[in-house]
Amino acid sequence: MAINLGNSNSGTHLFTSESVTMGHPDKLADQISDAILDAMIAQDKNSRVACETLVKNTTIIVAGEITSKAVVDIPQIVRKTAADIGYTSSDIGLDAKTCTVMVCLERQSPDISMGVTATKKKEQGAGDQGLMFGFACNETAALMPMPIHLAHRICERLAYVREKKILPWLRPDGKAQVTVEYDGNKPIRIDTVVCSTQYSDAPEYKKKGWIDKAGCMTERGRKVIIEKVINPVLPKKYIKGKIKYHINPTGRFVIGGPHGDCGLTGRKIIVDTYGGRGSHGGGAFSGKDPSKVDRSASYMARYVAKNIVAAKLADICEVQIAYAIGVAEPISILIDTRGTAKVSEKKLVELVRKHFPLKPADIIKHLKLLRPIYTQTARHGHFGRNLPEFTWEKTDKAKILAKEAGIK
Repeated sequence: MAINLGNSNSGTHLFTSESVTMGHPDKLADQISDAILDAMIAQDKNSRVACETLVKNTTIIVAGEITSKAVVDIPQIVRKTAADIGYTSSDIGLDAKTCTVMVCLERQSPDISMGVTATKKKEQGAGDQGLMFGFACNETAALMPMPIHLAHRICERLAYVREKKILPWLRPDGKAQVTVEYDGNKPIRIDTVVCSTQYSDAPEYKKKGWIDKAGCMTERGRKVIIEKVINPVLPKKYIKGKIKYHINPTGRFVIGGPHGDCGLTGRKIIVDTYGGRGSHGGGAFSGKDPSKVDRSASYMARYVAKNIVAAKLADICEVQIAYAIGVAEPISILIDTRGTAKVSEKKLVELVRKHFPLKPADIIKHLKLLRPIYTQTARHGHFGRNLPEFTWEKTDKAKILAKEAGIK
């Protein structure tokens, strides 16, 4: 399945992307799945993990297939992850200490294992068939589309002001959405920002004037969200005229987390990637070890696209890599630069084949993916964050690509 959600447009137009906070029920589920993956890999780097999580009310269910030598207390990991996010009371939406944890795990199917496990006679094949996409553009320093980049930063800021008690009335669940006006492929201004955050309607916060008697957020509360959360992350260059703000537009957001909505691993694939720009193969990331090309090849595709843009070989780059289960070599590679390439796309494919390892085992080795790094990927986006663990965000291939393409 390929989902194309954001091709280039001519003329002036608006494009919108959303992000969700670490306490959103789907992100809670993603982080639990990846925390379990991290625990397995920390003890046994050859762990095969396909872990799904469902959260609703006071129950957390972990299911899937895991084959590993690791000995892990899964309920303890589930509770710690929920507590670290901020779910420490039923008043907030979940109490990590008292919630029910159900574990329904089996071993990986031997039919799958025989296709993806390397032997003396056969190299490691792809963990599944499918198509994976990577994307980069020169709209931001992180080489990410501006709408999703800013939406992520707002959600990060919501977590920061909550955890640092700058705005102690905020709670873990929330969403952000940013609309940017473009002229062709160039962002020219921020048009609209939507931010919905869970909060407490305790009496002390009503006294502060943030919440009214009915438990709804007041205009004062909305202004402080704009002042403390949104404005610090918006680049001044793109603030032209009056931005439209919609802060908790329903008025009340007290019931949140798993009490307000069911959460499920893998349900925020567009949030996890590029906010609807470009295409998506349909496969989720969280809870999957890197033998699953849904994850590892998507990271490699981002690495490829980012280096092409960093080398100034294109302003926009989308990379598609496709695999067959059990087969090491990709069955196809496609590069689409939306007409912005400085050299032919055929030449770009040749450079990619020459300089980037695309077999699953080689991807894992090159990007150092057999490390317990995945819990932090499951919040605020897998891409566009220059953390030392995020090896796929490096631009170390840009110079050689530019040199061989003849671009100064």
